[in-house]
Amino acid sequence: MSEDGCVTAAQHLPAPRLIATDLDGTLLRDDKSVSERTVAALAAAEEAGIEVFFVTGRPARWMGVVSDHVHGHGLAICANGAAVVDLHAGRKFIEVRSLPRPVALGVVRALREAAPGTSFAVELTTGINYEPTYPPFFQDPGANVATAEKLLAEEAPDTAAPVLKLLAHHPELAPDAFLALARATAGEYASITRSSPTALLEISGLGVSKASTLALCCAERGISADEVVAFGDMPNDVEMLTWAGTSYAMGNAHPDVIAAASGRTVANNEDGVAVVIERILAERAAATDA
Repeated sequence: MSEDGCVTAAQHLPAPRLIATDLDGTLLRDDKSVSERTVAALAAAEEAGIEVFFVTGRPARWMGVVSDHVHGHGLAICANGAAVVDLHAGRKFIEVRSLPRPVALGVVRALREAAPGTSFAVELTTGINYEPTYPPFFQDPGANVATAEKLLAEEAPDTAAPVLKLLAHHPELAPDAFLALARATAGEYASITRSSPTALLEISGLGVSKASTLALCCAERGISADEVVAFGDMPNDVEMLTWAGTSYAMGNAHPDVIAAASGRTVANNEDGVAVVIERILAERAAATDA
């Protein structure tokens, strides 16, 4: 660990064109706040010409936690890559990479057989619906409650709304064991990951991830992976951290994230993202002055 709290594989930090950061457990503190230090670091990065992307498992409607801190970084990748959202335009969907309903139904059937007791929720562009036995979403009181089979049926309410992801919860299995079981059971049909400390899985269209959508957004801007610095803390960040030229696991990160990242910073409650950004900008300023 260096004096400023960062561990990095390189002697000097890169001069990136884009910063991609997860939210929960990464940019946000545990109380879901964004510290003044972090707000200042994000603003300074953009003033220096570095784009900032929020890349999260959250749905668009839960982006209020950072809405007051959006400057130039108006685009967010939500639902683990299933949606690109414009935060400047009322959280408008710019791009949707949906999970086909027949595929989602196939995953439901497979997990019901492999892990009895699994309950499901269906995240749509219009909101979330869930089964009676699924842990209720108190932030979404207007959800439809029915079996996943009914919620995913073509004649169900919101049929026209794309499915962003399927969520699967198990009341007894260990989180990593449930993830491994689900990937072995249905990983050839869909992308399966997790970001919760509980046995809650997030299931997206095959090939959809934070990394693949971030790569598409960067390609549109002529930005290469080597020009990206990424931050994360949970398994749903692993592909993004592996893809980015430089990546940091938070001090509070899952072991798989630590293994995937090229560097490590301090925990989210210690402003680990800001620590790295400040160092990047300090080295850039020093190089300019030299």
